[in-house]
Amino acid sequence: MKELELKYGCNPNQKPSRIYVNDGRDLPIRVLNGRPGYINFMDALNGWQLVRDLKRSTGLPSAASFKHVSPAGAAVGLPLDETLKKIYFVEEYGDLSPLACAYVRARGADRMSSFGDFIALSDVCDKDTASMIKPEVSDGVIAPGYDEDALEILKSKKKGAYTVIEIDPEFVPAPAEHREIFGITFEQGRNELAIDESLLTNIVTEAKELPEEARRDLIISLITLKYTQSNSVCYAKGGQAIGVGAGQQSRVHCVRLAGNKADNWLLRQNPKVLELPFRDDVRRPDRDNAIDLYIGDEYMDVLREGEWQRLFTVRPDVFTAEEKRAWLDRAAGVSLGSDAFFPFSDNIERARKSGVQYVAEPGGSVRDSDVIECCNRYHMVMAFTGIRLFHH
Repeated sequence: MKELELKYGCNPNQKPSRIYVNDGRDLPIRVLNGRPGYINFMDALNGWQLVRDLKRSTGLPSAASFKHVSPAGAAVGLPLDETLKKIYFVEEYGDLSPLACAYVRARGADRMSSFGDFIALSDVCDKDTASMIKPEVSDGVIAPGYDEDALEILKSKKKGAYTVIEIDPEFVPAPAEHREIFGITFEQGRNELAIDESLLTNIVTEAKELPEEARRDLIISLITLKYTQSNSVCYAKGGQAIGVGAGQQSRVHCVRLAGNKADNWLLRQNPKVLELPFRDDVRRPDRDNAIDLYIGDEYMDVLREGEWQRLFTVRPDVFTAEEKRAWLDRAAGVSLGSDAFFPFSDNIERARKSGVQYVAEPGGSVRDSDVIECCNRYHMVMAFTGIRLFHH
């Protein structure tokens, strides 16, 4: 197939719309179910590159959850402990396949942002993974293949309209890429920079020890940033992104945005949140919204009279600011990657409040010494990668 006609572009008034390969080759994709749109393909193809890179760098099955051309979550296929199973709503399942674990982690990083996402999988989708995808609100999935029973599960979603795309994992794009803005064509070489542990050898802080788990998490954060709209930063822990800040004009705003998401992920593991007495008839998206409000500043929106009865069997106690701060102060071992240098130490000050202990950034700011000094103050380990990862 040389080209695929789409319903419309980013918006219904943008017609005609199609996808094709500039050099005349066949498209490397097959639509196995559904009718994907323009933005679906933008998410799918960016997500595929992300999970392909993660698999190449870590050797582990990988998954990503994309929304509006930036990842809401990305992860590798490490086992889930009991706490993670509970916060990801999969505690009733037994041991899941590595790919299913990767998907559950990617989806669970920021469940609010992942609502209505497009999923990317590095490996052939198996039945476990399809079963995890089925109950979630999602637009579609891209993978290098599907087991027969997995495909049947996915085809049953959205009354048979769920988008399922198969991509040729051997497809290699042309070395130059093009785009048009206002009728003017831009050309640049593709960003084929390999992200691996060789980027983490230039440690510039007094603390030098970078454990294997931290190296893995920093690689995950940097690869995630390679496909995130800039400016961007990514917090990672335990084999997954836990907070992605995308598309902010100010870097510290990225750090705050992603840090707040990381805080939510950490706070969801507090016993007070794990034991929220939800009614059995509360739907999964409503549960997500309620948890997000409960651990945030607008907690009375779910605890006020007349509202809590709709969600809970008994009214939960307030999760106080002091309790939340005490829980977050216990956090440690979080990694933080940045797609460009930190221009001020305020970024580090904010990061430490979310348990950041390991940092990777390009370096090159006139205030590098201030940033390094701030890291030293909090006994953080920081590596200068020497590479920038802008993505637009």
